[in-house]
Amino acid sequence: MLYNRTMETLRQTMIKSRIYDVVNSQFVRKEGMEPSYILTDIGQKISRVNVLGTVVDKFMSENGNYSSITVDDDSDSIRVKAFRDSVNIFDNLEIGDLVIVIGKMREYNEENYIIPEIVKKIVDPNYEVLHKLEVLKILVNQKKVLENIKKDKDNFKDLEQLKKHIKDKYNVDNTEGLIKALKVEEKTKEKNNKPLILGKMDELDKGKGVKFRKLLEESKLPENEFEDVINELLSDGICYEPSPGVIKKV
Repeated sequence: MLYNRTMETLRQTMIKSRIYDVVNSQFVRKEGMEPSYILTDIGQKISRVNVLGTVVDKFMSENGNYSSITVDDDSDSIRVKAFRDSVNIFDNLEIGDLVIVIGKMREYNEENYIIPEIVKKIVDPNYEVLHKLEVLKILVNQKKVLENIKKDKDNFKDLEQLKKHIKDKYNVDNTEGLIKALKVEEKTKEKNNKPLILGKMDELDKGKGVKFRKLLEESKLPENEFEDVINELLSDGICYEPSPGVIKKV
């Protein structure tokens, strides 16, 4: 029997997944109309999920306001929770049944779980094989994209260019998930400040070094960025202070 909880959330993309990836992912809570989601280690951003597994536990609260099943697919297990008017969604299910669950991701007390929209009992074992193959294909493709982006990411001067490259080349809107999976952070001017300062020192040093104040004026850097670069050059042993307030290349 097919249970349809609501049509409203069907507008969100549904992603087939292993239960392991669902329960071991970061939950990102959003406010207002923007849906919350989980972010997997390989950059999948999942608000609505499709999992398939065996019912290994079933529960109904004494007051009848809450029910749940626990579904296991051999990779891990997850609870599927129903509240108030939806508590009877699991009535025709028994422990040992193979089920497909489609629903919204939620999190409480550091536990990722599913609010069910559709729960369907599966009697054809071939469906399980097909589901696993489809999930595997999604994972392989996602990992391939991630690896390709990892090779390309240093060719872009800033994060916005990288995001545009990802969107244009791979036709994906979920640049946020892929960027987080790569642990790429916005590049700052600091990366190019060392060559700038060293170049200015070559221009200004007449043999006795360059005064900090003169170097700061010529570099046109904010004072805090200038100080950071100078401290790095000194700590790295690239430069030294021949006298107070003066810096010179080693």
